Amino acid sequence: MSSSLVAYDDSDSEAEMEKTEVPDTSSRGTSLPSSSVNHIQYFAPGSLCTKSIYEMQPAENTDRSGMGIIYEDPPEYYTRNNNPDLTSPYCRRAPPSHAVLCMSNRNYEQTSSSSINPGISPQKRIHKDSITAIKGIRPYIPKRLRQENSGTYKEKESDQRENSNCDVKLGISGEQTLTKISELIKPYLGSKYKFTEVPKNLVFHISEHSGPVNEIQWCPVREQSHMLLSASMDKTIKVWDAVDAGCCLKTYSCHYGAVRAAKWSSCGRRILSGGFDSVVHLTDVETGKQIFSSKNEFRISTLKFHPAESNIFICGGFSPEVKAWDIRNCKVIRVYKAAVQQTLDILFLHEGREFLTSTDAVSRDSADRTIIAWDFHSAAKISNQIFHERYTCPSLALHPTESVFVAQTNGNYMALFSSQRPYRINKKKRYEGHKVEGFAVGCEFSPDGTLLVTGSSEGKVFFYNYHTARIIRTLSAHKEACVSAAFHPILPSLLATCDWAGEIKIWQ
Repeated sequence: MSSSLVAYDDSDSEAEMEKTEVPDTSSRGTSLPSSSVNHIQYFAPGSLCTKSIYEMQPAENTDRSGMGIIYEDPPEYYTRNNNPDLTSPYCRRAPPSHAVLCMSNRNYEQTSSSSINPGISPQKRIHKDSITAIKGIRPYIPKRLRQENSGTYKEKESDQRENSNCDVKLGISGEQTLTKISELIKPYLGSKYKFTEVPKNLVFHISEHSGPVNEIQWCPVREQSHMLLSASMDKTIKVWDAVDAGCCLKTYSCHYGAVRAAKWSSCGRRILSGGFDSVVHLTDVETGKQIFSSKNEFRISTLKFHPAESNIFICGGFSPEVKAWDIRNCKVIRVYKAAVQQTLDILFLHEGREFLTSTDAVSRDSADRTIIAWDFHSAAKISNQIFHERYTCPSLALHPTESVFVAQTNGNYMALFSSQRPYRINKKKRYEGHKVEGFAVGCEFSPDGTLLVTGSSEGKVFFYNYHTARIIRTLSAHKEACVSAAFHPILPSLLATCDWAGEIKIWQ
């Protein structure tokens, strides 16, 4: 008998160990603790108030029963007679003719009925035949394995933080209203947009944002156009049911700074957002997962999807550069450089072959580079002498049917331009009477092109006749500056407005 290992007369033979079938456990009455089972389920606290299940596979050194060798105490504790075989951090595997199970400190003083060699610590032999799982008892996990699993869990949790998705909060109606078709919209789906009338009555008054609302936009998909998107200085993006209930459906907390711009994708299933944390996110509406994320070198103030290529968007902000991104490979495909400090707004012209940028560049004699026209594919400047007055233009809007666009100016008026080269200004039409006074006040045409609507720094909403440039009606909508107003794409005369106090109102 070996001096370093305990041998038993009734040990299994080599041929017996090669068998793979499971022995009949009914032939033995003795049972082991459930820590002897092959797979151990360990419940550890999860990062999102859930429990994560870790399956611990058997150790590399196993006995013939497939059971992990349990080692808990220091190797020196098991060293006897300077035996080198027991000094390794893991107990060595016995030869095929022997069966050895390293004991923990609690079982050290237990004796066995088998014969024991002098100088060798008593060890108890356990047959695999006697292994039975005891229900309702939590299995024992060695300290070493607990530490290893804890480290693995922390690594996974760290990776989740680095690749974190939006923190999505469901509103009252939740998922059901994201995919529904509003009963108010159904009658208009199969018909063309009717004549726009000026809204008069307040339908919903929403005030769940804790900071100024910078931008609002209706969902472009006709069947889902009951949803309204809002971007706020409170670092959140919200989706509202602004047609039926006037409630918040979802809140996305993706950004660490104020969200300056947010846009729907053409399919209505994604939201593109950017802000003062210099990060651009493309978020799945239903799941809140990040489809695309990019860190820029500048704070972002404007974003626009390409009208013909849905996988491409352009972003600009506090930088002389404007970048075009392709979300399929997460790369910048073009860079448009101008001698400016900030890009205020971006407007794609028809079919997306050209686009305009409004900047903060103003000189003494003229405001050259205030509006710059670019060739989208070559990144070349087409013109930078479009607007010649000494005012910046915080927003631009394209007419839905005619080849013209308007520019909101800090001179308290909107100027009308041709969208065809050389983009001449129409000096006969000037939409004035409202106040801008440094706010990024947006403007927009009605879907039929007959009305032009704009907010004002006084909180009022102004409706202009597009053809005559006269004020049709003034709506006292907000107490703070009204920075955006948007007509519904299908429902006639339905208007959404937002202000610097964080309020959103729906008018009809």
